[in-house]
Amino acid sequence: MSRIAYGKLIRFIEARLSPGGELGLHLTAGVALLVTAVAVFREIAEAVGEQDDIARFDGHVAQWFNTHAFEPLTTIMFGITHLHGIPAMSIAAALLALWFWRKGAPYWVLSVAVSVPGGMLLNVLLKYTYERPRPAFDEPLLTLATYSFPSGHTAAATLFYGLLASYVVTTSPSWRRRCLAVVAACAMVLLVAFSRVYLGAHYVSDVLAAMAESAGWLAICITAVSTLRRRRAARRDQ
Repeated sequence: MSRIAYGKLIRFIEARLSPGGELGLHLTAGVALLVTAVAVFREIAEAVGEQDDIARFDGHVAQWFNTHAFEPLTTIMFGITHLHGIPAMSIAAALLALWFWRKGAPYWVLSVAVSVPGGMLLNVLLKYTYERPRPAFDEPLLTLATYSFPSGHTAAATLFYGLLASYVVTTSPSWRRRCLAVVAACAMVLLVAFSRVYLGAHYVSDVLAAMAESAGWLAICITAVSTLRRRRAARRDQ
């Protein structure tokens, strides 16, 4: 490699890792997350489609939870799952957008408007693409007629809590608060995912695929909105 080409490569890498700039570190991180999420989702989808080991694992876990369900855990899981259905999450997203607006963060309002409804629509399209039946039991705790893969509740929770955690991470100067936001968001997503598996509404692979799907979509939305904001800011400064 010539010295000129090497210099261009170094400048390109430095630009991609720079915290500032419309095509800097935020874009690199967004692309990396998107590629990782797509790869994880593809692996899970292929394993499910081929009835690989993960499909057998899904069946064993589903049957175990159905057999060992007990109160008051079942009632608690029903409460968690109802709080993260489409109506409840739509209201929560609207309230979050209103909160962002009152804080003077219009680009975060745009992020909510694009990521949450768009991610829910993507989930529906994927359900009808794969058409995986729900888990079946002799005595089900919950009976649903829609498709199973990927989990809509888990997808919505990943979108909502992931967006909220992203806001805290990018705006808070406190590392403790940032870490707490990430841990809390992950805990809530895992709790919702567990409720869906426990109630027999989904397989483990359904909720894992939903996390990957929503993480990828969230990466697209936040990166796009951030790039738009930085580009407009750069134009104003010229």
